[in-house]
Amino acid sequence: MAVDPAASAPVPAPVDPAFARCLAAIRPQAAARGIDAAAFARLTADLRPDPTVLPLLDAQPEFTTPIWDYLAGLVDEQRVTDGRAMLAAHAVLLARLEGEYGVDPATVVAVWGVESDYGRITGSRPLRTSLATLACAGRRQEFFRGELLSLLSLLHSGDLADPGLTGSWAGAFGQTQFIPSTYARVAVDGDGDGRRDLVGSTADALASTARYLQLAGWKPGRPWGWEVKLPAGFDPALAGRTKRRPLADWVARGIVRADGSAIAPAQEPTALLLPAGAKGPAFLVSGNYDAIYAYNAAESYALAIATLADRLRGSPGLVAAWPTDDPGLSRAQRRELQTLLLTRGHAIGTADGLVGSATRRAIVAEQQRLGRQPADGRAGLGILQALRAEAAPRPTAFVLPPDFARWQQSPSPTTARTLKTMHDVPGLSLGTFQGLDALLVETPHATAAVALFGGQLLSFVPAGGQEVMWLSPQRAALPTPIRGGTPVCWPYFGRQGQGNEVPAHGLVRTLPWQLTAARREADGTVILDLEPPALESLALKLRMQLRVGKVLEQRLFTENTGSAPVVFTEALHNYFNVADATAVRIEGLDGLTYLDKNDGMAAHVQQGDWTLLDPRDPGRSDRMFGQAGGHYRLVDPGLGRRITLTVAGGRSAIVWNPGEAAAANMADVGPHWRRFVCLEAANAGPDVVELAPGSKHVLVQVIAVTPL
Repeated sequence: MAVDPAASAPVPAPVDPAFARCLAAIRPQAAARGIDAAAFARLTADLRPDPTVLPLLDAQPEFTTPIWDYLAGLVDEQRVTDGRAMLAAHAVLLARLEGEYGVDPATVVAVWGVESDYGRITGSRPLRTSLATLACAGRRQEFFRGELLSLLSLLHSGDLADPGLTGSWAGAFGQTQFIPSTYARVAVDGDGDGRRDLVGSTADALASTARYLQLAGWKPGRPWGWEVKLPAGFDPALAGRTKRRPLADWVARGIVRADGSAIAPAQEPTALLLPAGAKGPAFLVSGNYDAIYAYNAAESYALAIATLADRLRGSPGLVAAWPTDDPGLSRAQRRELQTLLLTRGHAIGTADGLVGSATRRAIVAEQQRLGRQPADGRAGLGILQALRAEAAPRPTAFVLPPDFARWQQSPSPTTARTLKTMHDVPGLSLGTFQGLDALLVETPHATAAVALFGGQLLSFVPAGGQEVMWLSPQRAALPTPIRGGTPVCWPYFGRQGQGNEVPAHGLVRTLPWQLTAARREADGTVILDLEPPALESLALKLRMQLRVGKVLEQRLFTENTGSAPVVFTEALHNYFNVADATAVRIEGLDGLTYLDKNDGMAAHVQQGDWTLLDPRDPGRSDRMFGQAGGHYRLVDPGLGRRITLTVAGGRSAIVWNPGEAAAANMADVGPHWRRFVCLEAANAGPDVVELAPGSKHVLVQVIAVTPL
C-alpha cells in the first residue's frame, strides 16, 4: 500500500507511439466540437493506455454470468431494504419527477440501486484513460472514440469539473451510470443549481434517469410486465423479446400470472421471455420493459431493474425457481463466503461482497481441496454450505506468559546510543512527549511521537495542520495502559476463551518496545521498525513498522514461529482528535452489519453514516463492524478536516466512544469524552485470523488528512 500516492507515484511511462498517433488523429474531431488545441493537449497530455480494460469488452457480467447469480446479487434483501429507505427519504423529489416524466418512483430508484447501489459504488477506473484506450485499441473503437470526445467536451464546457473522474471500464459514471454521450444528450438539472451533476447530486441523477426512460418510450401507469405461468405443452419457440403479440393472444394461449390469477386481455404488444429456458421463470413484458432494456441492452440487466422495482413496491419476489441445484448468492452471503475463505488463509483482501479474480482463485482452491466438481471458482450456495459445514476456527485462548511481569517492569532497551548505532537518522530523536519516553520524528511533511511503552503512536501532526491523535490529559501513571493515541491490541482484542488473569486488549500494550531499525527516504519520510519483547510460551512474533510522511502508515507483521496453528485477533485502537464527537460523522460504514456491545453483542445494520447521535442508541457507541470494506472517512466540521483511514488485512472496523454517562466513571476520560472518536482497524469478533506454522499476516492502516 502506498504511503503517499502523490509523492510515490511512478514517473509516467513513455507514450506508446501507436497511442500517440491515435490521439493525434482524434484532435481534429475534438476541434470540430469546439475543443481547441491547447485544451485538447491539457486534457490528454497525461494519458497512457490501460491494456487491462481490453479483456473486459468480452467479459460483461450481464452476458457471462448465469442469470440466477446475476439477480441474486442485485435483487437481494439488502438492496430491497435500502431501496425502500431511499423511496421514503426522497419521496417529495420522486413524486415531482413522476409528475414531470411519468416514471414511477420504484422504477427510478431500482435503476439507481442496480447501477451504483444507491450512489455507493460508481466505479474506480479513470474515465479519460479507459475511454482513450478503448478508442485506440480493441473492437468498437469508433463507438468509444465518440464517448471520449463527449467526455472531453463535457470537461471543456465545465459540465464536469474533475478531469480525474472515475467510473466503469466502459466509461459509465455517476450515480446512475450514464456514458458521456448520454450525459450530454439526456442529463438535466434536477436540483435547480444551474449544473447537471450526476456525480454529486442525487436529484440530478434521478431526474436524468426519469427523463432517459421517458425518452426511451416509458408509458405512465403501465406495468413493465409480469411473471407468468405457462400451460402444459406450451411451445417455447414463441418466446423472445422481439416476438411481439397482442396481450390477448398470450392470454388465449393459456398464460396466467405466476400465482395462477388471470391477466386481463388487451391489444398491447407484449413478448414472452424465458431467460433460463422453459423450466425456469417466465415473463410477459410490455413496452415499458423495452424502455428499461434501452438503458443497458441485456435481458438479465433489465430483469434486475424490473424485479427490484416490484420488490420495492412490496412484491415478495419471484414465484418460480431457477433451474439450478446451486443457486446464486446475495451480497451478504458473498461476504460470508469471503470471510470463510479469509479464515482459511486465502489472501483475497477484504470481505466486500464483490467476487473478483482473487476470490475466484480461492474458491477453486477450496473446491479442489473438498473434491467438488467442477472446480470453476463460481461463488454459489454449494461451496458456501460446504465451508459452513466445516468446523470454524476457534480463537486461541492465550495464557499469561511466565516472563510477562518481568518484562512489564523493565525499561526499553532503546537509548540515545541505540539511535547513534543507526547513524543518526535525520529527524529522529529520543525524548519525551507529554511526560512519556518517546521516539520523536520530524519530517518536512509531519511530526510524530511514538511511546517506547507499548510501542504506541502518541501524536501525528501533518505540516501546517492540527494534532490527529487524542491523548488523555488525565491518564494514569505507568504501567497502566496509555489512554489515547493508537494502542496496539495483540494477539487478542477481546476475551476469546482466556480468563481475567491476562490483561484486557492484548499482551504488548504495557510492555517496553525497542527500535530495531530506522531510515529516512529521499523525500524526508522516516521509517521506524519496532518490536515488543519475545514472550515465553507465545508462538507468535510481532513486528511493527511506521512510516511518517505526508500520511502515516502503520503495519503489524505477525508470524507463527510455532508448530501448530494459532488463531488470533488484533486491533490498532486509534483515538482520533475531534472538535466535538457529537458533530462528526464516519462515512464508509453504511449498510454494514455490526455487533453492538451496548446491546449484548446483538447484530444490527448501520443505516447511513455513523454518528454518535444515531437514533437507535444515541450518545454512545461500541460497534464492531464485520466484513468491513477497509476505507473510512471521519468528517469533522469543527476542525474543518477529513481523516481517511484505509485498511488492508483487517476485516473489522470498530467505532467507540463511551458517551457522557460512562465517561463520568472513567478516571482517564471524564469530561473529555467529546474530544475523541475511536475508529479502529482490526480483525476482531468473528473476524479471526488463523495462522499456520511458518505463516505470516500483515495488518496495514494508512491515516491521511485533507481539509473539508
